[in-house]
Amino acid sequence: MENYRNLLGRNVRARREKLGLTQEQLGFETGLDRTYISGIERGTRNPSLDVIVKIASALETSPSGLLAKSDVE
Repeated sequence: MENYRNLLGRNVRARREKLGLTQEQLGFETGLDRTYISGIERGTRNPSLDVIVKIASALETSPSGLLAKSDVE
């Protein structure tokens, strides 16, 4: 079974980097601390649905997009 915290973290990092944002910039956009963003990207944090929705909005994607398995892993 897929570890969804790691999957979410990989997708957040990939999307953030694609948009050219730093963790600090993403944190500012979402009202979250940079260290919390880092924890999500490393798969050590278990964010709530509300946080996932905030991050998805800031990354111009959907919550389901952040949880989707990539064809390239």
